[in-house]
Amino acid sequence: MKLFVFACLIASAFCGRLENTYLPPSGAHHSGGGPGLLAPGGGPAQPPIEIISQTNENNGDGSYKYSYESANGIKVQEEGELKNKGNPETEAQSAVGSFSYPGPDGKIYTITYTADENGFQAKGDHLPTPPPIPEEILQSLQQNAAEEAAGSASGNGNGYPSGGPSNQYVPPSKPAGNGGYRY
Repeated sequence: MKLFVFACLIASAFCGRLENTYLPPSGAHHSGGGPGLLAPGGGPAQPPIEIISQTNENNGDGSYKYSYESANGIKVQEEGELKNKGNPETEAQSAVGSFSYPGPDGKIYTITYTADENGFQAKGDHLPTPPPIPEEILQSLQQNAAEEAAGSASGNGNGYPSGGPSNQYVPPSKPAGNGGYRY
């Protein structure tokens, strides 16, 4: 038995061994941004893009502000703060910002956003929006909300009329003769 356990340990040690056989693609003789690199499409890499302006403030208390603009027309700005600092139950980092960039069509595209305890919410004229809710579904939702607010006594308490689906657990019956369960 001890020999079996020892053999298993040795086998697992060899299974976890990583081979050092990675070779970079041909043509990539340098690391970093030096000459000789290829762009993802296979052509020569583009030169770095100049940063025209840049600001960066970090106050150490969860609040910060930064912005930059590059020579190719990209502009970014963001500022954030720590909400409810010191209260672990409600403490949350929040940020408000925007970025813009020139599209392939020559137009400038801008996105503004907030990121906080409610998630990341972006807005931009070019971003897709959901279709409007159909009138029938909107009416149904309003009716459901009105019934729930009124504390409707009819039904089983889950929004369905009596006899409809229930959110109560129903245990399976005893196994049938074939070993399966009946519900």
